Order: sequence, then structure tokens, then C-alpha cells
Amino acid sequence: MLTDSPEIAAGYVRRGGIVAFPTETVYGLGANVFDAEAVQRIFAAKARPADNPLIAHIADLSLINQLAATIPESARRLMKAFFPGPLTLVLPKTERVPKVATAGLDTIGVRMPAHDLAIRFLRACETPVVAPSANLSGRPSPTNWQAVHEDLDGRIDCILQGTATEIGIESTVVDCTSEIPLVLRSGGVTLEDLRTVVPETQVYLKQDHEPPRSPGMVHRHYCPRADVVLVSDLCFTPEQRSAWIGIECPASDRFDAISQCDSVEQYAQKLFAFFRECDRRGITRIYCQTVDESGFGVALMDRLRRASSGT
Repeated sequence: MLTDSPEIAAGYVRRGGIVAFPTETVYGLGANVFDAEAVQRIFAAKARPADNPLIAHIADLSLINQLAATIPESARRLMKAFFPGPLTLVLPKTERVPKVATAGLDTIGVRMPAHDLAIRFLRACETPVVAPSANLSGRPSPTNWQAVHEDLDGRIDCILQGTATEIGIESTVVDCTSEIPLVLRSGGVTLEDLRTVVPETQVYLKQDHEPPRSPGMVHRHYCPRADVVLVSDLCFTPEQRSAWIGIECPASDRFDAISQCDSVEQYAQKLFAFFRECDRRGITRIYCQTVDESGFGVALMDRLRRASSGT
């Protein structure tokens, strides 16, 4: 079912269905967070590993007490500064939240999208909605409804059609369950932004054999069928059936597709859609220019590394 009505789409969630919907980051695949069977359908539709926790989305801060058993002061400060927006906070969960939604963890990630259609949809659902990205697990995240349809047609109940997403990569995830907030995943809110509000915020370093505490921490993600290669040198001869995306234009004109971006932010916004376009065109290798790992570049380089072959 395709619809541009948030009320129609929300009706599926209220009846136990799963619905793809737009946010400012990427399209999400939503279900009632308290409906364990519906949540399990998300994992099945995406072929998502069961140890990869989900993020709950809310339309109003008054709903957070249904999800979080406690809200530390650091979390309150970050919510005041960045909700609504591309920030997810990991908090101790209430008993009401089923373990299937959290991959067995005693915590739940919560965010409030900064997207009018998403908020209208979430309000009409009349419940917090758990939602990972609306793609097959491991594929590039969807930044338009057509990408959702490409991956999940026939596997989900409804797609809420909106415009292309503004940011193009997923939210920043911050664990607020310890004394010092820890960034588990880089995203739309930078570490520098976070430290203006909570200066002691640090980046988490994952320990071996520790279960993932956030989406995007362990499993390979964001992968097109083409081989993704990261490059810093503009002067090289590409292979046949290859493409380029980056801030600068490459020295060679022997690419089948080129996407030159004006900024790191535009690079991130265009990345996943470009991956999918290359797949549709039968391109076998995508060269991606590396960027400086500061500010928003940290999140972009994280996505590029996870999508790449390691080259």
C-alpha cells in the first residue's frame, strides 16, 4: 500500500502492521513498540539480525516516560537542545518495552524526528513507534520512498510517501546510562555540537565480544552490490563500469557516473541514493573520496568505511 496520508499509514500501525515513513535522516520502518509480534515482523521483513537493537520514535516528550525508566540529567539537557532532531538517546527501558525491540538489552534508544510528516504520522499512531531504516539489512539506507519500495515491496503493509530526506544518514546515538555520555554512533549531530551542551561527552570504544548497544555498531551496513573503494588521490585510472562520488571532480573522465558534491553535508545527503543508482545501472565499482574526519565528516566516513570492501 502506497499513501501520502499519515492518518491512513498510522491506521496500519494501530492494527499491528508495519509501515515505512520518512524522517529528516532516512526512511524508517515502524511498528508499535509495545506490540512484540509487530516488532518481530520488522526483523523478518528486513532480514535483520536479532542482536541489532531498534530505536523508538516519539512525537511528544510526554511519551518518553512510557519508554524510559529514568532520565539522567545529561539526557534532559541533550533533549532540550536537540529534540526534535537527528539525535537518539539510549536510556534504561521500562518493563513495558518488550525485549525483542531492544535485542535483549535493558536499554532503549529514543528520538524525536524533526520532520513534519513523521510527527503527524507518529501522533496518529497514538503510541511510540520503533523504527530501524526501511531497507533490507545491509543495503544502503533509503532516502526516498522509491528505495523503500525497491527493497520491501510485498514485505511490509504500507509506505508513507514523502519527499527525499534532508540529512541522508542516520541519527547520532548517545548512551546516557552512565555518568559520562558516550557516542555509540556518529550521525546528524556532531560530537562538537554535543559538547556545547554536555562538555564531558566522549566517543565509545567497543570492547571485543560485547553485544551491540546501538544500531550500526557491528554488522556491515549500507552496502551496494557494487564494490565500494575509498580514495584520497584524484589521479588514477578507474576500471570499466565504475562511478565516482566526492567533493572534488576526479582527474579521469572515464567514469560511467559522477556525483560531485558542494559540501560534506551534500555528500552525505546524496550518498545512499547514488549507491542505489549505480546498482540500477550495473556499475561494479564505486570510488568514494575520503573527507576530513572532523565535524559531520566523522559520520560520513563511518558510513563509507562500513560500506566499503576495506580497500
